[in-house]
Amino acid sequence: MQKPANLKQGDKVVILSTARKISKAEIGSAEKVFEAWGLEVVLGANLFNEDCQFSGTTDQRITDLQSALDDETIKAIFCARGGYGTVKIIDELDFTSFKNNPKWIVGYSDVTVLHDHINQNFNVETLHATMPINFPSNTKQSLDSLKNALFGENLNYDFDTNQMNRNGDAEGEVVGGNLSIIYSLTGTNSQIETTSKILFLEDLDEYLYHIDRMMMNLKRAGILENLAGLIVGGMSNMNDNTIPYGKTAKEIILDAVNEYNYPVCFDFPAGHIDDNRTLIMGRKAKLSVSGNCSLKFS
Repeated sequence: MQKPANLKQGDKVVILSTARKISKAEIGSAEKVFEAWGLEVVLGANLFNEDCQFSGTTDQRITDLQSALDDETIKAIFCARGGYGTVKIIDELDFTSFKNNPKWIVGYSDVTVLHDHINQNFNVETLHATMPINFPSNTKQSLDSLKNALFGENLNYDFDTNQMNRNGDAEGEVVGGNLSIIYSLTGTNSQIETTSKILFLEDLDEYLYHIDRMMMNLKRAGILENLAGLIVGGMSNMNDNTIPYGKTAKEIILDAVNEYNYPVCFDFPAGHIDDNRTLIMGRKAKLSVSGNCSLKFS
């Protein structure tokens, strides 16, 4: 797996949006943070354009990301926010220059399209991490983890166990991201290979029955069968029907992997939560689930 170069003082980074529209005010906090880290911030040419709910037309969003992928002076690409729309541009992008000169691509939620597509097709590490729109509400630990990952510091996490966890040890590349996006990519050339890997899942604002539907899809597609381990982050603001589903999101996920023997870790601090810690997608890590949980990247 290729590792983009660590950032250093004076490096140029870009903020753009592959999905939903955003305003100048909503990225102001992130610009200040990046500048305090010694980075030069540039903005995508079409960042503040609008087309329906999107940050510009499909062609404009392609142009911004393609330009950033091709520009060798840009060392990191920060997706300003998620929402929906990255899947509409993924097949129109040329990753030739990116493969030859990889750079960090940073984001979560809808940006899972980029994480999984790049992991599966180009073997380049990416960062599942908070985005500029979230900086004002993020914890210090969340922002520190992003800085540490970008500048080459070790990422090691230790956190309290959950009574639903399944104990064990695992080692493998970390892959995955947003459950809804992973589900939407099955059967495409962006579907991730998960054999002997540590799968991370998180989601927001889904109906509980649909969590079950998506987990059954992943199971039937073979995505859950041969994992080294499973990490579940925030399953935030779940919805239910008038006739209750009867199980929580965590219980649904645990049921889906009940027949497998790998360790399962719930409540990892990542996803649609303020304490959204950075994960290096494609990087090998050791997961230990026992009295507490730990994740240590190589």
